[in-house]
Amino acid sequence: MAGNSDPLSPRAKLAVTAGKAVAAASRAAGRGSGSVIGGRVALRLDPDLLGRLAQNLDVVLVSATNGKTTTTRLIAEALRAAGPVVSNALGANMPAGITSALAGGSESKFGVIEVDEKYLAGVARDTSPKCIALLNLSRDQLDRAAETRMLAENWREGLAGSKAVIVANCDDPLVVWASSSSPNVIWVAAGQMWKDDAWSCPSCGGVMQRPGDDWFCGECGFRRPTPTWALSGDHVLDPHGSAWPIHLQLPGRANKANAASSAAVAAVFGVPPQVALERMYQVQAVAGRYDVVQFQNRDLRLLLAKNPAGWLETFSLIDPPPAPVILSVNARGADGTDTSWLWDVDYTRLTGHPIFVIGDRKLDLAVRLEVANQHFQVCDDLDQAVQMCPPGRIEVIANYTAFQDLRRRVGN
Repeated sequence: MAGNSDPLSPRAKLAVTAGKAVAAASRAAGRGSGSVIGGRVALRLDPDLLGRLAQNLDVVLVSATNGKTTTTRLIAEALRAAGPVVSNALGANMPAGITSALAGGSESKFGVIEVDEKYLAGVARDTSPKCIALLNLSRDQLDRAAETRMLAENWREGLAGSKAVIVANCDDPLVVWASSSSPNVIWVAAGQMWKDDAWSCPSCGGVMQRPGDDWFCGECGFRRPTPTWALSGDHVLDPHGSAWPIHLQLPGRANKANAASSAAVAAVFGVPPQVALERMYQVQAVAGRYDVVQFQNRDLRLLLAKNPAGWLETFSLIDPPPAPVILSVNARGADGTDTSWLWDVDYTRLTGHPIFVIGDRKLDLAVRLEVANQHFQVCDDLDQAVQMCPPGRIEVIANYTAFQDLRRRVGN
């Protein structure tokens, strides 16, 4: 098994032990999982530790603006059909968190790793992945994330000549451009609802033409590649033309797209689509997302939406009007402190829903809803919002730290 054929050096073992001790101390002090601080300590003691931990694993990296955590879970479930899996299932997706996760999987065969978009090239260099799944790129955390084309260029340069099989969404022009420097790409038609970051050609800057589901640049000829895998309604079409039913407990079109990409990844490792898709049914919720919880004698469904593309997908899966909706937005470090992205979200899609607004930046959101001509009430906190909601299951949509606040309040 991994770890036995090529044992870690004494220094690497010390780094792993120290990292686990610090993580345990952090958990005992009530400061979260401790995975990030533990990983930082381990990497300080052995800067090459991530590569050492990955060397006996078949590594899959998953990166995107939206859907990373869910897709990582789906791929991990699918690959468990072929052997033990270690994964950063809680979403700590920068080098420290990834190192911490791999340190706990010495007997594993596969490492299924979610990677923050900005760190993908470096983590790919360190871990020599067998496969990299690239789902989408859109605007996110405007105060500190690179502009989307710059991120795509970072991917393109970092993955050029990579030996990894790239499983890429052919419906996102930025992902296609980023992947096109790689010699071995499997294209998946996973769809793209949010198109506002891909109206100009990433290759030449020309205007992108978008007839139907197709796209191409009228100036340089850059165009949508032909997929070998595709999402078609409730089925995944494989390269042989067979249609495999998708049965998920997770809601919405976006998760079917995640399942299609995950099935393509699983096939790279010899797991057939039928087996992969059956195993994905086990996933009920991902780090609290999509969970239905009881709070104040009401059913609340918790939904995470971190950026305009994520909000658009989330609006498509909520219960129809007049289902009450609670919206919560913060602008702390992990969210990005710039809330101007709220103006890119089409809140007219909530027309007919009673809307209740909470969170650190509830007034920013209130102004945006006012301009969108929506009826809403600003509330002090979740407790007050729930008390004011009319009957029916309550859809609660929150961005990153607001979502964590909600989970703590409802005891999830």
